[in-house]
Amino acid sequence: MKTTILTGLRVNSEFTLGNYLGALLPMVRLANRHSKEANVNIFVPDLHSIISSVDGSLKDNTFRSIKYYLAAGLELNDNVHLYRQSRVPAHAELTWVLNCIATMGEMGRMIQYKEKSEGKDSANVGIFDYPVLMAADILLYDATFVPVGEDQFQHIELTRNLAERFNHRFGDTFTVPVETKKQAEFMGTSGGIRIRDLVNPEKKMSKSTPGENSKIMLSDTPEKAAKKIMSATTDSFGEIRFDFKERPGISNLLLIESLIHDRPLAEVIAEWEGKPSYGDLKKTVAASVRTLLEEFQARYLAIPTDNLESLLEQGEAYANSVSNQKLLKVYQKVGLR
Repeated sequence: MKTTILTGLRVNSEFTLGNYLGALLPMVRLANRHSKEANVNIFVPDLHSIISSVDGSLKDNTFRSIKYYLAAGLELNDNVHLYRQSRVPAHAELTWVLNCIATMGEMGRMIQYKEKSEGKDSANVGIFDYPVLMAADILLYDATFVPVGEDQFQHIELTRNLAERFNHRFGDTFTVPVETKKQAEFMGTSGGIRIRDLVNPEKKMSKSTPGENSKIMLSDTPEKAAKKIMSATTDSFGEIRFDFKERPGISNLLLIESLIHDRPLAEVIAEWEGKPSYGDLKKTVAASVRTLLEEFQARYLAIPTDNLESLLEQGEAYANSVSNQKLLKVYQKVGLR
């Protein structure tokens, strides 16, 4: 069997530069490196997306996200499969089976659930349960590698636990994804990529943060994005040092520069560390962000939308074929077939 690499990005709103550099672009680079010898499943997690809101905008957002992958340089071949989660019923069906072996205790310990439900009188059940749907997304295809941000590492461990528990009870059924340390090594990161908020670099850059200057959106004009970099919060040490604990703002700029140019972070740090001018670093990163958005937006606008539906339908035919075989095996193991 070919190794399977699987990933997906929610499409409930537009992407930030953090989404692009921390998730989408690394995934595209991984896909292009490995798709000759591995299956690369890139799915639109539209069922996950309605956890936040159900507003009828998912179709447009879906096509936009597929264009984002293509504009980022995704190379299509027979091993690259693009599909919508909701068009593959096995995702929802396997979720129910996994719900019946997951426990309330382990689900209640999920950090994402605690954060997303904090301060709410009644969080929807989807927020509580979506890690199990994520596990189904992965296990249906025997995915070994699941490139995700560090905020999702706990869900990868839940997936591993559920797969091992099911295999122990019912016999060998699921491929267990590799542990998060090896996931990070495969992605080329030590602990996931987390681009920080430009105003408050203690936090992750998020599309939901209200401050306009805290984030760069992929639709921002290149000039506007460059100005946001120039106004980014740094520190008062007066000397460039990479240290996310003590100097998250300046460290964030170094990380952005390395990711844009696909250069080793250590190489970028060596180039700048010890220099006194924060302004020069900001100008360099601002120019890099400006060029990135100019080129990305030009490619995005040049992509025709006519064939996106057929491209997804091809991927969905593949995904339904593979996932239905796995679901049948699961149903047989638990006595439903």
